[in-house]
Amino acid sequence: MSRSLYKGPYVDERLLKKIAGKKPGEGGAIKTWARASVISPEMVGFTFGVHNGKEHVSVLVAEEMVGHRLGEFSPTKKFHRHGGKMQKELEQKKKDAEVAAAKAAKTAATNKK
Repeated sequence: MSRSLYKGPYVDERLLKKIAGKKPGEGGAIKTWARASVISPEMVGFTFGVHNGKEHVSVLVAEEMVGHRLGEFSPTKKFHRHGGKMQKELEQKKKDAEVAAAKAAKTAATNKK
């Protein structure tokens, strides 16, 4: 749910203090746990280390990210894959196609010599 218009966007004050006086791109990532903080125009060009619950994920802030929250760019869940027999068959077909392409490229390279 969004904030009321009269309150304005939530920007963590500690983040603004950390970027004050710095130039974008200088130094390393600015570590933060403030996932709810809204990206403001002053943050463009900086790299933030946004905590996802386990580690800090590097997020380089671009112009298009203004208005979004920092947590949107640091996923907290890792997708492994869907399982099952059908998935294994698809992966095997893909692997076989890669092997066939590699063999074809190798034979084409030896025929040119």
